[in-house]
Amino acid sequence: MTATTAEAANDRTGQTIMGINKREEGKKVNSNINVTPMVDVMLVLLIIFMVITPMLNNKVNVDLPVATAAVIMENANKEDAITVAVTRDGKTFLGADPINPDDLGAKIAAKLENKTDKEVFLRADQRANYGKVMNAVDQIRTAGVSELGLLTEKRDNDEPVQK
Repeated sequence: MTATTAEAANDRTGQTIMGINKREEGKKVNSNINVTPMVDVMLVLLIIFMVITPMLNNKVNVDLPVATAAVIMENANKEDAITVAVTRDGKTFLGADPINPDDLGAKIAAKLENKTDKEVFLRADQRANYGKVMNAVDQIRTAGVSELGLLTEKRDNDEPVQK
C-alpha cells in the first residue's frame, strides 16, 4: 500500500491503516540544536571536577604552625619538590608515601642524585613530637641536603598569637 492508497483508505473507512509522516516541500527543516542537555552535562562535569581536584593533592594533611615572619617558598609547590611530612602521631612521609624514619636519609639521597638544587621541604604538624621532627631533620641533613625549608602558615596581622 502506498501513501496515496493509505490516505484513500483513511478517507473511506475513517481509520488510519498506516502512518506515514510526509514533509511538504514548502516547509523548512527545523535545524535548531537543543543545548539544554549539553549545559546540564557540562554543569555536572564541572561539579565533579570541583569535588575531585582537591583530592588529587598529594600532600599529607598536617596542621602547620603559624608564623608572623613566614616567607613564601614558591619551590615548595613545584611538581618535583621533595617534601617530608611529620604528622601529629609521629608518622613520617616522603611525598605522599609513608616511610620508616630510619630509611628517610637514603631515600632522599637517591631522589637528590640527579638534581642540581639539593632542597627539601619539611611539613611538620604543630602538635608533633619535637624529637620525631628533629629525627626527620637529622635524616634529611645526612642525605646531603644543602637547603631545608620549614613550611609554616603565615599569620594574619589581626590574628592573635597563641601562647
